[in-house]
Amino acid sequence: MTSEPTRARPYRGVPADQRRARRRAALLAAGLELLGTQGWAAATVRKVCAEAGLNDRYFYENFPDRDALLLAIIDDQVARGTDVILSAAREAPRHPQARTRAVVTAVFDFLTGDPRRAHILTHAFPASPLLQRRRIEIIRTIAAIFAAQTHETLDQVLLPDIDVELTGLTLTAGLWELFTTWFRGDLGIERDHLIDYTVALILSTTELAMPLHHRLH
Repeated sequence: MTSEPTRARPYRGVPADQRRARRRAALLAAGLELLGTQGWAAATVRKVCAEAGLNDRYFYENFPDRDALLLAIIDDQVARGTDVILSAAREAPRHPQARTRAVVTAVFDFLTGDPRRAHILTHAFPASPLLQRRRIEIIRTIAAIFAAQTHETLDQVLLPDIDVELTGLTLTAGLWELFTTWFRGDLGIERDHLIDYTVALILSTTELAMPLHHRLH
């Protein structure tokens, strides 16, 4: 006769899985604070645990190592940013200019709404080969959103899907570098100017579709 698996008992009325979820959230918050204020090198297991007020046993209960925690932080922020993009697109009219401006403005609001995000963009990503690899995946994700929105807002897409994908990758990678440069303070332009430029650049890709199509085919 086999016994039933032992279940963790509630502590002070809080179930074990809830306590674990809270500890994981505390570690993510602590890691974000360190990564977004002091940088990649400062976000060690010891410092994250101290910031969260937990011992390292609880760290390894949730993450196998520091890299796993930091990737989880980045993935969480990317998921939040993606939700912002998709929400702005859903709420905007089905018109390329209106929707593009809504999305670009929402992205800037997201990045500037928490200074730690800009710090991660300008300092953590360039300092970490791990995040550089993750950056490639993020760019592909955003480029896929661009392709989907292109088909959603245009009555006729003149380019084949592969060329829409290439356009999305080119724009996303280029704008990543542009935003990073601006957040570093290396561009002497106001936020509104950069938003206007970004909107104009994205919209110009639709105007390039016809001549690009003719040159490719």
